[in-house]
Amino acid sequence: MSARDLRRVAFVGVGNMGWPMAARLVEAGFEVVACDAAPGRAQSFAAEVGGVAAADAAAAVRGADAVITILPTSKHVGQALEAMGDAIAPGALVIEMSSGVPTATRGFAAALASRGIAMIDAPVSGGVPRARTGELAIMLGGEAEQVERARPLLQAMGTTLTHVGGTGAGQAMKALNNLMGAAGFLIGVEALLIGQRFGLDPAVMVDVLNNSTGMNNSTQKKFKQFVLSRSFDAGFGLDLMAKDVSVALEVGRETNTPTPFAALCREMWASAQGLLGPGQDHTAMAQFSERLAGETLGSRPA
Repeated sequence: MSARDLRRVAFVGVGNMGWPMAARLVEAGFEVVACDAAPGRAQSFAAEVGGVAAADAAAAVRGADAVITILPTSKHVGQALEAMGDAIAPGALVIEMSSGVPTATRGFAAALASRGIAMIDAPVSGGVPRARTGELAIMLGGEAEQVERARPLLQAMGTTLTHVGGTGAGQAMKALNNLMGAAGFLIGVEALLIGQRFGLDPAVMVDVLNNSTGMNNSTQKKFKQFVLSRSFDAGFGLDLMAKDVSVALEVGRETNTPTPFAALCREMWASAQGLLGPGQDHTAMAQFSERLAGETLGSRPA
């Protein structure tokens, strides 16, 4: 089965990220069969975007050339693969796009390989906005032949496709990317809180940072848009960020790498998750730092 044969795609997980990603595949002319654990979600996707809704994972993958999974955790991926059972045909390609645990993904890949089914991991970065426009950065792990086989399909969803290594390497890279993003967000919020107490305007601070060496993704795309606006709705869950930072720490432990700062970062995100409760956007992490400081950003008169 060559790359051009990957036309019928089972898309398992049409949540915040999966929905716009699957929509890009529909727009590119792929035959998309959507499946989601949330009742009615796949049916809504088919009605609003196109493609076909499947009743369950086994029905979705039956006859599929490619199977895409993008789910909250590796545990959910394992459950989905178990539910698919023998419905995945030998020769199909499984593309695991979740921010998963690399060692778990290697286990899934080995089990599938014994049945003549290839798997690559292809987690993404860019959030919901870039998922909608098809401009995601995709980090690829797996055999080069299978990565190239998937490339035409993935190009409908991303503009930067980078093969970073063997199975699980994409997910390791994604976890480390999110570790850096999580740390940059935290230190940026603390800097804004210090500045506000000194008498600086946080919005002006963001402008200065974006023209200086303190610039990072959070100063560019999160602080004004979701923190200072108090909307806290960037579209990526705080619980998922905490999970990704934990995955990065696990990779650190497996490679015997000292990670004192990363460990502190993980504890901060985990503590915020416990304090703020479930269902929070990751940008609500700013509220955790605000509570520690007894200060709300943007609350002082200019």
